[in-house]
Amino acid sequence: MFRTSTCLLIVLLSLGTAVSAPAQRIMEKLDRALTAIPMGGDSVYIGWRLLGNDPENIAFDLYRQSGKNDPVKLNRKPLRTTTDFIDTTADPEERNTYFVMPLRKTKELEVSSTFILPANAPVRQYLSVPLQVPPSGELDGRTYTYSANDASVGDLDGDGQYEIILKWDPSNAKNPPQTGLTANQLLDAYKLDGTHLWRIDLGKNVRSGAAYTQFLVYDFDGDGKAEIICKTGDGTVDGVGKVIGDPDKDWRQLSPSNERMYGKIVDGPEYLTVFEGLTGAALTSKEYVPDRYPLDGWGGIGGNGGNDNIGSRSDRFTACVAYLDGTLPSAVMIRGWYGRTVAAAWDYRNGELTQRWVFDSALPEWEGYSGMANHSVTVADFDKDGKDEICVGAMTIDHNGKGLYTTGLRHGDALHAGDLVPGRPGPEVFGIHESEGRTIPLQTPGAAMFDGRTGEIIWANNPGVDVGRGMAADIDPRYPGTETWGAPGGTRRGDTGEVIYPETPNSVNFAAWWDADPLRELVDKNRITKWDWKNKTTKLLLEAEGASANNGTKATPCLTADLLGDWREEVVWRSADNTELRIYTTTIPAKNRMFTLMHDPQYRLAVAWQNVAYNQPPHPGFFIGAGMKKPAPPRISFPAEKRLAE
Repeated sequence: MFRTSTCLLIVLLSLGTAVSAPAQRIMEKLDRALTAIPMGGDSVYIGWRLLGNDPENIAFDLYRQSGKNDPVKLNRKPLRTTTDFIDTTADPEERNTYFVMPLRKTKELEVSSTFILPANAPVRQYLSVPLQVPPSGELDGRTYTYSANDASVGDLDGDGQYEIILKWDPSNAKNPPQTGLTANQLLDAYKLDGTHLWRIDLGKNVRSGAAYTQFLVYDFDGDGKAEIICKTGDGTVDGVGKVIGDPDKDWRQLSPSNERMYGKIVDGPEYLTVFEGLTGAALTSKEYVPDRYPLDGWGGIGGNGGNDNIGSRSDRFTACVAYLDGTLPSAVMIRGWYGRTVAAAWDYRNGELTQRWVFDSALPEWEGYSGMANHSVTVADFDKDGKDEICVGAMTIDHNGKGLYTTGLRHGDALHAGDLVPGRPGPEVFGIHESEGRTIPLQTPGAAMFDGRTGEIIWANNPGVDVGRGMAADIDPRYPGTETWGAPGGTRRGDTGEVIYPETPNSVNFAAWWDADPLRELVDKNRITKWDWKNKTTKLLLEAEGASANNGTKATPCLTADLLGDWREEVVWRSADNTELRIYTTTIPAKNRMFTLMHDPQYRLAVAWQNVAYNQPPHPGFFIGAGMKKPAPPRISFPAEKRLAE
């Protein structure tokens, strides 16, 4: 079993301190995430992080200590080109301890991030995080079980290493239109060695399913330790056993004869709660904004253009983290997809949860913003003012809670934002859109690319066509920027929308940077594949045997993110029996180096919202792909020892 040890940091004061990036956004102070993966025989792959504030000329030495022997340096020259290495002289029968030593001007600055590889470690391409599976039960005369579902990460204890926060889904979870009782939604926290930190039980008054519980994990107050924020209800039990609200209240619709409402929750209080990351203790709760009323106040021109009063459209949520003041993050809770959309921004500072602003598309000044929200959300500094905007599909909210623009493209599922077209200034947004029922005559496009700052449509296609999935990624180096696919027509250029060829990859769900080139690979079910643009076919790179994907046909992993090693991404799947999470990491030798994507503000925020509703892959704020330019250092700073929030 692999274990990461506590980061050992020895700063040689006589050499001074590392140069910091210009202070702006307060982000996580991470360790090197050194990781060693046995490759068979005497070969071990080792990777580590380049940090966002590392000097450009930094180099590294890598050491291995076998058993009780003295450490030996593995590299002859300082490592400058990549932040990975293949050790071909390891004795697999020994306990091997690796550590990396950053250098500057060939002088050693620190020793950090040790990784212990036990003797006779199994040859496998993942780190195992053992799980505590919740017990099964019986509800409504039927047995239910739990499966590990969406996950997020945060540094809960401030040691520079990520912990995993995992949502457990019961087998009787429901989507909002569906009736029936659901078992309780659970949230767990684990250290990477499987240490179970806490379990939050959201209780019977929070329904289980992809639309309801959007949990945000982030250091909201800038003290170096992450919190968890999510919607709660009467009877929610926090990580130390404290009950929120009235434990005796049952707000569920319990009459089976009510065929359209049975099992739903359309009455009772709703709360927004901040939980301490390390213990899961509830720190503070406020009334959730907006409430669900009126139940028939959430219809509109999104989806099929209908409405209801049965607790369906009123119970569809997304959420995200955004730097609305440019320095510290805020939580933004969003209610409503197809029609009315309300977003409420909250700040957690010095133990207090306060509301920053509320955007409501039902207000007269925001006419045209209703019906534009996706089952997903993305966050970026779209107008380049140093503060984030929130794009929920076909409309974007400015950092101050006012509408920035609406495209009129209406509701859809998939959503991608970033420097998708490097030849244009600023970020772009690619999305697909639904047309069904009474909305087909509107002839809004099935897929479109638009300017992230202004909402100007760059190109669009397939008017009136209902498109369910869509991807944007650089998979063909012959064309500038990303390619897109999902809408009828084939694989298209991201800059013009022109069809390149009718063939498309066989995956349209998720993506990850995995091999040695900057093109992006595809993630679907328990596989990582690569588009062979010469032969127009998809090639298998990894099949995670014994691992399973989540969320039905969406077939998404628990999480993809740059969690370990160098800048390339890890894919977290659950084992088929739910007894462990498996963090798969590449062992393909790198050809370049780049600071960890988790120190790119847009990418880090994308990891925070990845668990929300219909999961989408993260994109950084700069272009990664064929012909890419070297990204500028991120404008970030790290928490001081004392709380920084004012």
